[in-house]
Amino acid sequence: QVRLVESGGGPVESGGSLRLLCEASGDVSCIGAMSWYRQNPGQERERVAQVQGDGSLNYADSVKGRFTISRDKAKNTLTLQMNSLKPEDTAVYYCNADAKVLLTVYHYWGQGTQVTVSS
Repeated sequence: QVRLVESGGGPVESGGSLRLLCEASGDVSCIGAMSWYRQNPGQERERVAQVQGDGSLNYADSVKGRFTISRDKAKNTLTLQMNSLKPEDTAVYYCNADAKVLLTVYHYWGQGTQVTVSS
């Protein structure tokens, strides 16, 4: 079992910055890739950024150049630095971890943190 707890969301004006933090606990040694997703009501959850087990990074086109994902394996944390925020970045942001046990991959989610960008 892996537990994920997000923090750092809140209201911000357009053009501002926020830093989201995800703290992992439990069977963290099984974690491979970690990601940030976001979701608005009635919409599908969208992957925003991912750091794979080998350290390679992936970003959604909508956030490239503005968001930076980073992972600290020693502290078991995942961060998302969000700069130049836009109203369309408003969403609930979720931390995700993929943990592999033997041949099975488990997907864990945090409770989410709300980000609201005002114009």
